[in-house]
Amino acid sequence: MTIRICVSILPETPYEARKLITHAEDLQVDFIEIRLDNIGKSHHLVDLTTHVETPLIAADHSRREESEHQAILLNAAKSGFNYIDVPLSSHKLQNFVSTIKATGAKSIVSFHDYSKTLNLNELNRILEREVSSGADVCKIVTTATKMEDNLTLLQFLSSAPIRKKPICFAMGELGKTSRLLSPVFGSFFTFATLEQGSETASGQMTVQEMRTAYEILGLR
Repeated sequence: MTIRICVSILPETPYEARKLITHAEDLQVDFIEIRLDNIGKSHHLVDLTTHVETPLIAADHSRREESEHQAILLNAAKSGFNYIDVPLSSHKLQNFVSTIKATGAKSIVSFHDYSKTLNLNELNRILEREVSSGADVCKIVTTATKMEDNLTLLQFLSSAPIRKKPICFAMGELGKTSRLLSPVFGSFFTFATLEQGSETASGQMTVQEMRTAYEILGLR
């Protein structure tokens, strides 16, 4: 069992992005996800990847036209980002995943449900679609509306093939249990925030909170 933590940041400017990356590296996290929602149109994303030892993930959750969205992600891949988060709903998904991988970056094909948590059969069908796309990492994120939703996701993870590098947990305050325990049940990594007030999704805990919890549970 390996517990890996990815810090997610949502910078307003490239300058802020560099500062947050430095902060995250000081905390010695395993991955850094840079949300490009506000800075994706910058042509100097390569400046963010220079002299960074921690693997960088590019994601864009903004509401853009599909062509613009894919152009931003492809630019990130060409700029040296190690992983690119590609929505499962992307147009010509397999072709785009292949294009991303041709740059040398790895693909995280992701599915998000912002209203509910799916049942085991639905989760497995989504995983199969992500695997079929050629994903290097398969990410499924739902929303917890009751505590039992955490159990569903952890059960799903416990039976998902580790070689597919699944990531699965629930957003929301009720989803914190799955965020924390997902790596214990096979998730490739889980997400945290640098500090309170800078969360990029509901229910995120800080890096220190997660590490303290793992220590109390005897997992680190």
